[in-house]
Amino acid sequence: KRMSRSLARENTRLELSRHAARLFLERGVADTSGDDIASAAGVATRTLWRHFRSKESAVEPLFAQSSLRFADILRRWPRDVAIEELFHASLGPDKMAPQDLADDILVVRLLARLPEEPALRSAWLMSCHIGEEQLIEIIAERLDRPKGDFDVRLCAATVMAAIRIVDETVSLAAVKYGLKTTTAEINEHLAQAIRKASTLPFCDPVTPRIWPDDQRPSASA
Repeated sequence: KRMSRSLARENTRLELSRHAARLFLERGVADTSGDDIASAAGVATRTLWRHFRSKESAVEPLFAQSSLRFADILRRWPRDVAIEELFHASLGPDKMAPQDLADDILVVRLLARLPEEPALRSAWLMSCHIGEEQLIEIIAERLDRPKGDFDVRLCAATVMAAIRIVDETVSLAAVKYGLKTTTAEINEHLAQAIRKASTLPFCDPVTPRIWPDDQRPSASA
C-alpha cells in the first residue's frame, strides 16, 4: 500500500510537471502562476504547493524522469559492449513509448528556453545531480569499484557535465535554429562527448575483476 501511494504521488507530480512545462513554453515563466498550473491540471492550488516549493520547481519531475530513463539504459549495458553499440541499440524515438517521447520533446523545448528563462535552470541542474548520482553507481558497478571511490565520483561528475552540455546544445540547435540531425548523429555526438569527459575507462568492453587489487596473484604465483 505504501508503494502504491508513493507511485500515485510520483504520477501526480509528473502530470503537474507536464502542465507546468506547457504553460511555461506558451506564456513564459513570469506570466504563469501557480494558480494557472493547478487550473490546467484540474487540481486545487494547495495541491500544487503540497508537491512543489515553487512554480519553477514544478518542472523538476519532467527533467528528472529523462535523466532516470537514460540511467536505466546504462544499467542494462552489457560488459562486452562499447558505448556506441549501446546507444545504437537503445536510443532513439523509435525505441520509446509515445508518452516518454512526448515528455522528451517537452524537455528539449524547455532546454532551448534556458537562455531566456534562467529561473528554470535550477530545476534542470537538480535533474543533472540526480543523473550524476546514478552515474556513480553505474560506473562503480561496471568497473567493480566502490561507489565512494573518489575517481568514480570524479568521472561521474565530468561525464554528467558532458551529457548536460550535449543536451543543451542539441536542444538549442534544433529548436532555435532548426538544425536537423539524425538519431545516429546525436548518438555518436553523445558517445564521443562521454568518451572525452571520462576519467576512467568504462566506455569500452570491460573484464570483471576476480580479485581486489591487494589480493591479485603475482605473475610468478
